Amino acid sequence: MVIKPFTVDLDKPLVFQVGHLGEAYNEWVHQPIVSKEGPRFFANDYMELLTRTAWWVIPLVWLPVVSWLVSMSFRMGLTLPQVALAEVGGIFIWTLMEYVLHRFLFHMKTTGYWGNTIHYLFHGCHHKHPMDGMRLVFPPAATAILCVPFWNTFRLLSPPSVAPALFGGTLLGYVAYDVTHYYLHHGKPYQRLTQDLKRYHLNHHFRNQSKGFGITSPLWDNVFGTVPSTKAAEKMSNQ
Repeated sequence: MVIKPFTVDLDKPLVFQVGHLGEAYNEWVHQPIVSKEGPRFFANDYMELLTRTAWWVIPLVWLPVVSWLVSMSFRMGLTLPQVALAEVGGIFIWTLMEYVLHRFLFHMKTTGYWGNTIHYLFHGCHHKHPMDGMRLVFPPAATAILCVPFWNTFRLLSPPSVAPALFGGTLLGYVAYDVTHYYLHHGKPYQRLTQDLKRYHLNHHFRNQSKGFGITSPLWDNVFGTVPSTKAAEKMSNQ
């Protein structure tokens, strides 16, 4: 008896299907479907709603938090130059986090049912449907949960007065990342810098998905040798 490989039905909610792909999941998820119409994730309408986030929600939610964190450091006695230095340090920390998370967590290979399912929710869905604008930025509720261990780490490793501003800078870097990421997919850049960033990122999606992990900057790709070839997805970058 020949067992047919599992086939995903794109007309049905996807999340609880993709786990059945097993070892075929990695190949399937890296064959992008270029459409601004995103798939349905869950049969339950409430669960479905939680997976959809407009890009402007990110600065609306998190920039006040950044301001509050900065004000905490001021109230604890830091001067303006000290707060500014902590903010810049936090942004720099984010650039490394952006690279490490994207390369080692979001691009980890999975084969089991739950591994595939969780990976699809975190990042696989973005590679399968890269132009789905409502699932491009990270939902604030999920970000808030992930912030807890990072905040505790910052408090443990830095002075009490520095930790809020340093974490605020990291959070500010995250906001810049998510907004930039959305723009690279859906904006039409006219400046050389943003044009190059868009070409660089779309090259990661449509040409070489095992390199080019930096979104806001190729800095750490250069450091760790994961810069892709100079040929990029020119056609996609002009859309």
